[in-house]
Amino acid sequence: MLKRLTRHPRFLSLAARLLGLYVAFAFRTTRWTLAADAATEALRGGLAEGPVILAFWHERITLGPGLWVTMRGRIPALAPKHPQVLVSRHRDGVFIGGVVARFGLETIHGSSDKGGSSKGGSAALRTMLRVLRGRGVVAITPDGPRGPRRVAATGVGQLAALSGAPVFTYGAATTRCIRLRSWDKGVIPLPFARGLMVLLPPFTVPPEAAEAGRAAVETLLTEACDAADAWAEAVRRGTGAEAALAAARALAGRAPPVLAASLPAGAALLPNEARPA
Repeated sequence: MLKRLTRHPRFLSLAARLLGLYVAFAFRTTRWTLAADAATEALRGGLAEGPVILAFWHERITLGPGLWVTMRGRIPALAPKHPQVLVSRHRDGVFIGGVVARFGLETIHGSSDKGGSSKGGSAALRTMLRVLRGRGVVAITPDGPRGPRRVAATGVGQLAALSGAPVFTYGAATTRCIRLRSWDKGVIPLPFARGLMVLLPPFTVPPEAAEAGRAAVETLLTEACDAADAWAEAVRRGTGAEAALAAARALAGRAPPVLAASLPAGAALLPNEARPA
């Protein structure tokens, strides 16, 4: 009976609203630091007026809406936009949609497994492409909805390659949080903490470089999360926080990768200054 109750649409809707309220409360009571100078400059330079792809790992989904609230307040061109978040058709996706709706985010339902078989993935890809062609924002968790953890599926590279939209990769951490025992080791932020958002500068994916784009997203997301986690751990220890923050800011200011279809995926991750002239 209890299991049936927790799966009921009305229960899930109420639970989603309550969790959305809690996430908003935790966000507002956290003292945030933003490491995103290069990304902010790119958005203010005109990218905010066009299509945007925002990627973050599934484990940080409760920290994703806070970035949008923060950047929307800093960059007026983002204010009228409503990001479309890709979620699964499973009830978990419906639940997540209810949580992020509180922050002005909307949902696209559909996912594909790691083997490429469709679970609404083709229709979702077409919908996301329409959103991007309309100069909208698409948010995606490349390892969702079922993992493996921190392994990007092919869809994010395909979306970036087909749309030509700039890809922003994001990681965040707080000094007070709960780690779930789920497949993604999801993070639930606690109130009255300190937090760090790491938004890396955007890059684009050429039409024939979808796999290189996928690999770049995977690498950059993990780097952003690791940098944020290192800072949070240093703050908790009471030592090394300044150095960890400097490292996160350096990562956020690093030149974005330049991708080419003719290069192996690993070689395609070389930043501008590391590539031969």
